Order: sequence, then structure tokens, then C-alpha cells
Amino acid sequence: MSKKYFLLTRVLLLAVFLASTVFVAKAQLLTSKIFGDHMVLQRNKPVVVWGNAKKNTALRLSFNGQLISTRTKADGSWKATLQPMKEGGPYTMTISCGADTLQYKDIMMGEVWLCSGQSNMEFVLKNSDGYQQEQKVASRLAVRQFFVPHRMSINPEKELDAGAWVPAGAATIGDFTAVGYYFAKQLAAQLHVTVGLVHSSWGGTQAECWVSKDAMLKSATLNAIAKSQPNSLDEVKSKVEQDIKNYAYHNQAATLYTFEQLAAAPASFFNSWNTGTPGAWMWQGKWSAFRGEGFMQRIVTLDSAQAKVASVLRLGHTDAKMAIAINGNVVYKGDLPEGTPINIPAGTWKAGDNSLLLNLQTNQKNPAWFGFGLNGDKQDLFIKLADTTVSLMDNKWRLMADWAKPYHMELMPNNTVATLYNGMIAPLIPLSVAGVLWYQGESNAGRAFQYRDVLATMIGDWRNQWKSKLPFVVMQLPAYGPTQNSNQGSTWAELREAQAAVAVKYADSALVVTTDIGDPNNLHPTNKAPFGYRAAGVALNRVYHYADVAVSPLFNSATFQQNYALVTFNDANGPLTVKDKYGYLKGFEVAGNDHVFHYAQAQLINNTVKVWSTAVQQPVAVRYAWSDSPVDANLFGGAGLPVGPFRSDTWAGITDNVKLVP
Repeated sequence: MSKKYFLLTRVLLLAVFLASTVFVAKAQLLTSKIFGDHMVLQRNKPVVVWGNAKKNTALRLSFNGQLISTRTKADGSWKATLQPMKEGGPYTMTISCGADTLQYKDIMMGEVWLCSGQSNMEFVLKNSDGYQQEQKVASRLAVRQFFVPHRMSINPEKELDAGAWVPAGAATIGDFTAVGYYFAKQLAAQLHVTVGLVHSSWGGTQAECWVSKDAMLKSATLNAIAKSQPNSLDEVKSKVEQDIKNYAYHNQAATLYTFEQLAAAPASFFNSWNTGTPGAWMWQGKWSAFRGEGFMQRIVTLDSAQAKVASVLRLGHTDAKMAIAINGNVVYKGDLPEGTPINIPAGTWKAGDNSLLLNLQTNQKNPAWFGFGLNGDKQDLFIKLADTTVSLMDNKWRLMADWAKPYHMELMPNNTVATLYNGMIAPLIPLSVAGVLWYQGESNAGRAFQYRDVLATMIGDWRNQWKSKLPFVVMQLPAYGPTQNSNQGSTWAELREAQAAVAVKYADSALVVTTDIGDPNNLHPTNKAPFGYRAAGVALNRVYHYADVAVSPLFNSATFQQNYALVTFNDANGPLTVKDKYGYLKGFEVAGNDHVFHYAQAQLINNTVKVWSTAVQQPVAVRYAWSDSPVDANLFGGAGLPVGPFRSDTWAGITDNVKLVP
């Protein structure tokens, strides 16, 4: 080996060593991932900055004229607290520890709001109405977002997986939370400051996912749930699998089936299987975590004339591999491209009950996110006969996993509790924020009465963890689903009542009434602008104390005199109004001591509503907008905001005894 080659090799090795040393040194000084370029820090409050660096070493942080000197702890962690500062920027933050230096640029002092909840908070701007128009103005808006990546964890985490602050721009706002974007846009315009959104949400999640285990342990109603939480995600998987099998076989021993056996079975054989809808299994309760193959069966009842003719089976947008049998006869086997008609020969059906059996062997191919199940709606899931159409879009399907084939459990947040608090909220503490915008409840509607305790526990928990009386702005659920009467009961009405009970009861919390701006046919209404703007109005009134910004009137009292009720409201904001071209006030019901409700007439008299029904001689209870979709409700405040739904009685509801159990 030549001397020149030897020297060159030594130089290269030295360069690699020095580069590695520099990399390690730089990597030793870190902040939490919530800090970075373009971040928004909360004005008028102490600002805590934290991270990790070389242990037991002096550290200096410089920002906006403040210089903080501290030392890292024995484990390398450090924390520096900046004194309150007014709005302004852009500023630069410089942090040094030993030979290491970090610098973050384009930092604004403004208002920081934590946006959390489930799918309607997660719903992004590019999927909402008016997106293209917003792109034209986005670059002029003082709005920024930090998106918290999805993460489940059994224990509270100290750090996020990733994340970066993103200023609003034509190319970036599409991924902003739509409700949060409009909320921030309005706040920025009214407060004349930059508004930063910390977006931490996950679609389909129940509120118990967002509460810490410690808080639930202290709750009389949630203690048992917290105690049952597994100690690892592997334990969660095992528990979920056993829960699904117990559910599928009604706590009896599991049985393995083949497609051929089931195809030959009479329709009555499937009566013990649990019912479901034809949609994606991941949204069907206990089945949500199952990934594998499965069976779907339903009875199709035909008369003798219908059974004699040929027919066509349509499975909508389903694009998967499957086998299909009718009364033991295999009518299709293989890949089923989207929209493919399945021709059923005459004589396949019979008069009376028929067994339609599907063996789903793969997930939906396009779109892949749909997962396992039939992809379609009532317009394209049907059997076409000569003289009629039989819809397959109902809850009469029977579902069963094919346990004989390979399968696994894919964990979802609702498989246990506290995991999203641990993975997506705990790492944010103690970030200084102005408040929380909370849009959640759809997944808790079936347990609406218990939601009072869950939401109150969560609010108290987050305030305790932040050591601050965080303002909470709670988005009340909009209209979605059927228009029941009070005798039938409504889980969504009871959930709205729980949201109102908590938001009104607790100081520094407020309610956003949205019953007039939802879509009865769409769980995810695309008109997100009025939701965000209305939430901003509530925040301006309740949090920032702008008395001239109106909020929705809420129920105050009901008095009963002979054959009618008189109802009064808070926050009327001027004369109440009726939105009906004929002046009819609708949405009210009354009941007597028999607890039977009747639709009622109503009259607006000097901001008091008189309610009566000829069917109720002595009313003792009055309700308003008490259904999943109260589309008839048309009483509004002086500022044009809807009066919140209410009931005067405290009679047992349909969710009073429905609880989340271990």
C-alpha cells in the first residue's frame, strides 16, 4: 500500500469520524417536536419550551429580547419558561447548549388553539365546500397549523412522532382541519393576531380515548373501565380477539365453517349470527378490529311469481374477491369488478325465504381504505326483479368471521381507553394555549347519558394536566339521521343535552349550537364554514368577552298554567324570530303526567313561547328540537342564531342505562 493511499484513507476516515461527531452533537440538543420554524406561541401567557440535550450542561434560550439560562437535568431533559409577551413577530428563537445550537425562524406571538375530537374535526378543507375560493385568499391569512400524527399508546408519551408548523397558503390549507381553519380565520380577522391551530383528532373515536387513565381511576362511573385497561398493545389484541369471539358465538365455543357448508344450510341456520349492515366491517361495532375473510348472509323473501323469473344482483361499488350462493347454488365465484351485474337464472330463487350468502375473501381493492365489506348505498345495493327491486341496504345482514382462514386484529382507538390521550395529547403538555375547540360525540351517542361524566372528566383532566383553567368551546352535534318524536326517543338529542349540560355548567366552557347547519343525510356535512365561524363567535363572546358578538339562546325555564306551557330563554340577543314564511313556530312537543308526548302548537309572545296541544289538557313537560334531525325547529335569536334544543323534564331517556363496560 502506497504512502499516498494510506494518507488518503486516514483523511477519509477522519472526515467520516468528524461528520459523525457533528451529527451526534447536533442530535444531542433537541426541543419537543411541537416547536419549530413558523410556530405560533401563545401571547399574554408564560411560554414553556422544553426538550433534551447533553445532561448536566448549561443551556441558554434567546427569544424576543428575553434570555433564559438554565441547566439540563441528569437525564438530559430541560425546560425554559419565557415571560408573557404581547402579539407580534416574526421572531427568531436561538437555543444553545455546549457546542450545540438550534435556531427557529418566522415565529409569531398570537393565539394558539388545540382542535380535537373525531371525524368532523379531522375533516380537511380540501373536501369541504368553498375550498377553491379559500385558496385564493389563503396566503393573506394569519393562520398556521401543526398536525399531530395519529398515535395510540398504552402509557403517556413525552414526545410526538413527528410534526411541523405550516403557514396557510394555496398549496397547504387543503390539509387543515376545515372547522378549525374557518374558526382561526375569523379569530385572526377579529383579534388582529396570528392564530395557530394544533390539530389533534382521529375519526370515529369515542371520548374515552381522550381521557387519561389517572382521571378515569378517580371517576366513580369510569373507574372500572380504567382498571380493566390492558398493560400492553399485545394484551389489547388478545382481549379484542376474545371479545369478538364471545360476541360472535354468544360466549359459546367457536365453530369453524366452510362456504360449502353454509351455502347448503337453511335460512333459519343463521338466526344466531349477529346482525349488521352491508358496509365496511371496521365501522360495525365489535367487528372493527377484525382483518381476514368472512361471511355475510341475509334472507330474501319473495312470492311465487317473483321466484320464477330471472333477476340481477347488484353489489354497488364493491371491488373484491368473493363467492356468492343462493339456496345452496353458487352463482358467482372470483374477483368482482366494481359495478358488475350478477345475473341470477330463473328458478334459482324460491317462493318464501331464500338464503343469500356471500363469502368475502379480500378487502375492497379501490378505494383500499374502505377495507372489508360491501361498498355502496341504497341506490346501488339491490336485487332487480321483473316487477320490483329489493334493497339490500339495511341492517338485516348476518355477519360471521371465517376463523378457519388467516386473520389478525388491527387495533383501533376504541378497542381500549386513554390511548389517544397518551399518544396525542400528553406530549403537548405544557404547551401554552388559549383554549380547546372540541368537536366529538357521534361515537358516544349510544351512551349519551354517560357522556355527561365522560366529557366533564375529560375537561377537568386536561385542565389539571395543563395546570390551567383551559377554556373549552364544545361543538354541539348538528342534524343527522331520522326525525323521531320524543316517544320514540333520540340518542343524538340526548347527546346534545349532555354537551349542553357540561358546557353550561362548567366555568370557561361554552356551547356552539349547530342544529340548523348540518345535513340529515350526511354524517360529515361539507359546509364547514358556518361551523367554524359560529364557533369563533362563541369564543369571541365567552373567551375574549366581546359582548357585541351574539351566541345562541338557550333554555331558561318552563312554567305550566292550565293547558299550556310558557318557555323563556337566556341570551336572546334581541327579539326572538320565527323562520317560516307563514309565521308558524314549529319543533315543540308537550306531555302530561302519562309521559306521552304530542306535537304542539306554539306562539311567540314578547320573547316567551307559549306551547299547547289539544291532546294534552294539563301539560307537565315541554321539549323542543328533540330528534336526531330536528329539521322543523325554526326558533332563532335576534342575531339569527338557532335556539338550542332542550327539554324541561328529567324523565328517563333511552341511553340512561347504556354504559361503556370493561
